[in-house]
Amino acid sequence: MIGGLLSGVKPDRIRLPTARVERRLCTHGGRKSAGPAGIARGGVDGTRHGLHLADESSRFGGPVRFRGNEAEAANEGTDWEVNMPVDFDAGRWERVRENSARWWAGELDRPLVQVRVGGREPGRPAPALPFHHFTAFYEDDVTPEQIVDCWDYSLSCTHFLGDAFPSVWPNFGPGVLAVLVGGRMESDGATVWFMPDRRRDIREFHFEFRENVPVLHRIKAICRAACERWEGRVQIGMTDLGGAVDVASTFRPGEQLLLDLYDHPDEVKRVVWELHDLWWRAFRDIDSVLRPVNPGYTAWTPIFSEQPYYMLQCDFCYMIGPDMFDEFVKPELAASCRKLVNPFYHLDGPGEIPHLDSLLSIPELKGIQWVPGAGAPPCTEWHELYRRIHEAGKLIQVFGTIETLDTIAEQVGTGKGIVLVGTAPAERMNDVHEFLDKYGAA
Repeated sequence: MIGGLLSGVKPDRIRLPTARVERRLCTHGGRKSAGPAGIARGGVDGTRHGLHLADESSRFGGPVRFRGNEAEAANEGTDWEVNMPVDFDAGRWERVRENSARWWAGELDRPLVQVRVGGREPGRPAPALPFHHFTAFYEDDVTPEQIVDCWDYSLSCTHFLGDAFPSVWPNFGPGVLAVLVGGRMESDGATVWFMPDRRRDIREFHFEFRENVPVLHRIKAICRAACERWEGRVQIGMTDLGGAVDVASTFRPGEQLLLDLYDHPDEVKRVVWELHDLWWRAFRDIDSVLRPVNPGYTAWTPIFSEQPYYMLQCDFCYMIGPDMFDEFVKPELAASCRKLVNPFYHLDGPGEIPHLDSLLSIPELKGIQWVPGAGAPPCTEWHELYRRIHEAGKLIQVFGTIETLDTIAEQVGTGKGIVLVGTAPAERMNDVHEFLDKYGAA
């Protein structure tokens, strides 16, 4: 029994790094900051900063009329006319849709290669509003339109190369669902924290979706303003709702939920399934604002999908063994995989590796994102893990440089089924173009 919780540790000797655990579950620590040209989770290794910056392409030859995902150039009679500093045209969007669909279906004989390069002349003035990685940092008197304009400027400063595309997402912290079901959000100016409204026994929790929470209104207002501003030219990703079990741990922080697994296992399952249903209500509520204008679906990791996609997670499982994972975590994850068309899983750190085989056995799970975490070897040194994922028939997403993809493709034996979400400095532009030519992604 103890092996399912902390292998080889007796109940009276359990020592949990409570502060680290609560920080990890609420915010993923300090690993969520990067400059505007950074990519999810710590620069090239990633940080959920709410912005996926732009790419190099041709422009429309004239004013543009947008209707949902469809754009047509016209010289007169347009619905509106506007300069388009975000450099991405309808032809490139069509290519993104086609190649992404083939990649998800296993029919693309090359990797998806997203490379974002900063330093582009934006073709518009800089906004007065500063850029914040966390959208939650903006004060209430900053309008959604101002936030979107700030995003627009950052996108305009970026080249989107290969399979990259312009995308943003409203970043209110990982696990914002907690606020939508009764928790509270705090910010220290560096990150976002989620806290329980009050400490209660798990048997007292009965969650409800709170439609009038200001954070929900704010998220939807920003999404609505982004849809109105770009009308399908920029992909708007889902906010980071978190995972059902992680949100449960917000209300039963640290060791409390761990002990509940022993003391009240049925109550834990009840709470997780309540949160599962509310997670999906939140997802559909926010998505209703984005449809039908949004080109498709993205999350904090910008893998494009025309059908519902999300980066699922359970950071709490770092602290439990495979038996408990299969009992308390896997059923809910598998249910979400069945509801999503293109689900991915965020495998966060060596402590989650014991659950990899269980995850790979979920038929509907399409792929794995491996993030080694602070203090661990870089992703290029986990060749056996990537082979396991590939041999199970799952897709692979990696953050990094162009060399990162070369290394992992060599380790796996093919680049097919991999998506790189990466960056490069402007001085390496020629190298990037040669790299894209090599993979047929130019």
